[in-house]
Amino acid sequence: MLKIKLIKSLTGIALIGIIGSVTLSSHNPSYAHETHENHRNNSTTLSVWDKATVNYSGSKKITVYNSPSCGCCKQWMAHMKKHGFEVTDIKTENIDAIKQKNNLPSQLASCHTAIINGYVMEGHIPADDIKRFLSQKPKMKGLAVAGMPIGSPGMESDKIKQPFNVIAFNNKGKSEVFNSYKNY
Repeated sequence: MLKIKLIKSLTGIALIGIIGSVTLSSHNPSYAHETHENHRNNSTTLSVWDKATVNYSGSKKITVYNSPSCGCCKQWMAHMKKHGFEVTDIKTENIDAIKQKNNLPSQLASCHTAIINGYVMEGHIPADDIKRFLSQKPKMKGLAVAGMPIGSPGMESDKIKQPFNVIAFNNKGKSEVFNSYKNY
C-alpha cells in the first residue's frame, strides 16, 4: 500500500507521492475527490476501467494524439469507446509539440494527449473522471495521469495495480488532485 506524506504549508497542503509535489486546493469544493480505496478488482466488483457511474450528456468527440509505435494508447482509446466516446485517432511522430502547444506541464506528461471540448486530457485517465470534469466545466486546462500506471489499459498486469492520481491543471502551473486511485 502506498503511504502518502502530507505537509502543511501557507498555501494549503502539499501531497508528496507518486508524481512529486502537487498542491491541493482547500478553497474549491468542486474538486472534492472520491478515493477508490475500497474498489477491488475481483469477480464481483468491476474495475474503474469497466464500470460507468457518471452520466454526461455533452459532446463525447475526443481527438487522441499518440505515437504510431505506442500500443497502450490503443487500449486506452478502446476504454474510451466502451464508455461512449467518439475517438479520432491521430498518429504523430511529434507528440511533444502537441503537449507544448497545449501548455501541458512536463511533469504531467504521458504517452498520449487528447483534446475534448477545448480541454486537454493527458494519459490514462478513467472515462468517468473525464465525464465528471466535463460536467463541472472547471476553469482548468485539463486532467492528467502522469506516466503509464501499471494496471491501466494497455499496461495491464495480473498482480500489480499501481496507485495513481488524476491531476487537474491550469495554464499558470497550478495543479490539484482531482481523483485518487489506490486499489482498483
